[in-house]
Amino acid sequence: MHRHGWVRSVRSQKKALFLDVNDGSSLRSLQVVADPGLAHRRLTFGSAVEISGSLEKSLHEKQNVELQATEVLVVGECDPLNFPFKVKERHGLEYIRQFPHLRCKTNTFSSLLRVRSAATSAIHSFFKENGFVHIHTPIITSNDCEGAGEIFHVEHEGRGNKGDQDEPYFFSVPAFLTVSGQLHLEVMAGAFPCVYTFGPTFRAENSQSRRHLAEFYMVEAEISFIRSLEDLMVVMENLFKATTERILAECPHDIELYHKHVAPGHRDSLLSMLKNKFKVITYTEAINILTHSSQSFAFKVEWGNDLQTEHENYLVKHCGNVPVFVINYPYELKPFYARDNSDQPEHTVAAVDLLVPGIGELFGGSLREEQQEMLRARLARAGMEDAYQWYLELRQFGSVPHGGFGMGFERYLQCVLGVHNIKDVIPFPRFSHSCLL
Repeated sequence: MHRHGWVRSVRSQKKALFLDVNDGSSLRSLQVVADPGLAHRRLTFGSAVEISGSLEKSLHEKQNVELQATEVLVVGECDPLNFPFKVKERHGLEYIRQFPHLRCKTNTFSSLLRVRSAATSAIHSFFKENGFVHIHTPIITSNDCEGAGEIFHVEHEGRGNKGDQDEPYFFSVPAFLTVSGQLHLEVMAGAFPCVYTFGPTFRAENSQSRRHLAEFYMVEAEISFIRSLEDLMVVMENLFKATTERILAECPHDIELYHKHVAPGHRDSLLSMLKNKFKVITYTEAINILTHSSQSFAFKVEWGNDLQTEHENYLVKHCGNVPVFVINYPYELKPFYARDNSDQPEHTVAAVDLLVPGIGELFGGSLREEQQEMLRARLARAGMEDAYQWYLELRQFGSVPHGGFGMGFERYLQCVLGVHNIKDVIPFPRFSHSCLL
């Protein structure tokens, strides 16, 4: 039998050499037992090895099998003096964050990467099992879906030369890195009842806070022939619970590491989210709850103002520390595509955010405005009618009532694992003034 991996510990005794070797497939390592004559100074914590031998039943109660080695070959050396991680130390997330090129070698981050992989697979499985078609939406786009202006412009390095004066843009129009695949999904929702996308999105937000990244992953879905937020919220809740239940089953040891050493007690909070039905309140009810609170807030609470993270966290606690849907936001707070509820004098749109403990907003969604004249009027008021003529045309040719949502993938992982900083749940974090690899 031939095995390879990285050494997690070396114990050399008179009668035997013991190695713990990990190949990345699991948090648990394989114990290797070898003749002490195979010990070598190059055989250190972190070194890469190839081992030949036979797999035997182990007498140790903590493991079923062990590898009786006949040959141990050091493929890649690791200098233990200069290696930033030490064999008997538990390194915190903030410390290992300094080494984005090496932190995958730690137990903590390798567990995160396995959970992230399992969650990706679980999300795709959920959509496939529920009849959704996976759409690859473009990374380069001419649309600013969110309308916030925090976008990266895309242009090739040679533009701006004298020969380009008649055509200043490579794509003939200004192009950006996508902030959302939603509008492209809406195109596909005109031919498929259920579609989704799962890929990178980008925000040029000048922030180094624990909540923000310049590049992150979004799970987005669009569903045709729905007329109520309740229909949309059922899918959002089912996606959260089905994905979480699957990764709890597939990665129990990896998740246990986080719930034991990174966020003690978080497992109970997570299981409570899975067990309980998500609450639903309106935006107006949320404002009333916040207004009557004895807690003081840094941001003003007033009908018409957006909810800030401090407000979201208070609402979750007020509702029993279970996820809560907030629905029917003020018309002026949401983008042009949110469906008008026509409910003067408040004037709200059929939009929904899902708030979860410790994170705040995790999902955001809405019914889309399928009434062409109302949509045209709103685009005209914003001076966007010409740019979104194609979007208006979607309402002319077999349009149906539809809605959709987006979920921040990294925020979802924070919610499951109890991780405080979003930079600790993505392999290579990109944020303002930092692009190390």
